[in-house]
Amino acid sequence: MDVAQQFAKLVEIMARLRSPEGCPWDRAQTHQSLRPYLLEETYEVLEALDQQNDDELRKELGDLLLQVIFHAQIAGEASSFTLSEVIAGITEKLIRRHPHVFGEMKVNSAEEQRSLWEKLKKAEGKSSIIDGVPAALPALQRAQRLQQKAGAAGFDWEKVDQVIAKFNSELVELQQARRDGDAGKLEDEFGDVLFSLVAVGRWLGLNAEDTLRQACNKFSRRFRNVENKLAAAGEHFDSVPLEKLEALWESAKEENR
Repeated sequence: MDVAQQFAKLVEIMARLRSPEGCPWDRAQTHQSLRPYLLEETYEVLEALDQQNDDELRKELGDLLLQVIFHAQIAGEASSFTLSEVIAGITEKLIRRHPHVFGEMKVNSAEEQRSLWEKLKKAEGKSSIIDGVPAALPALQRAQRLQQKAGAAGFDWEKVDQVIAKFNSELVELQQARRDGDAGKLEDEFGDVLFSLVAVGRWLGLNAEDTLRQACNKFSRRFRNVENKLAAAGEHFDSVPLEKLEALWESAKEENR
């Protein structure tokens, strides 16, 4: 069975699940009730990417594709739009935003393409350069996308040393807010520190959301290692001195490198 046939079969299955003779749970779902599943499937795709597990990635992409078809089926039943319109819309957009591939325009680098992409989006009626960055994005990812869009428009630093200097100045302001005992100012300055640190990562070619997720995974592995060592010795966190915990942590770091 080719791709088109497989896709048509999946669409048919979803329509049947939503039919009166289908599944009660599937029939009960709405756009809003499916929100957590869409988010969960997206993060499971990211986890498979982090693990570089192609077999899991194949499965998770299937689950994510199902969410797209599910939402399109619900919209079709309400006569809002159809899956065919979803596909037609993204097809037309890709062609429109790649005139150097499907037209006569010339683009010589990925950087030129990013700049062109933002100009084309602005020409489509966007009221602001930063339109299209969802407020619901995880904060680090939103910060990165806002900075990327502003940077593509020319609102950016000239070199990474300036970005690092800005980060250091934000740290100084955070320390001053802590000394002043101003809780509101402290929160504001901490946000500025995080935002400027995202900029440092961006200039170093790093993705803040991805690298923090990897750091969380690394911390989890090492912490579980310490837990296992304590359990094997019949000990618990609350009964072990900090010096021993630090030694176990350093051991876990070495074992998980």
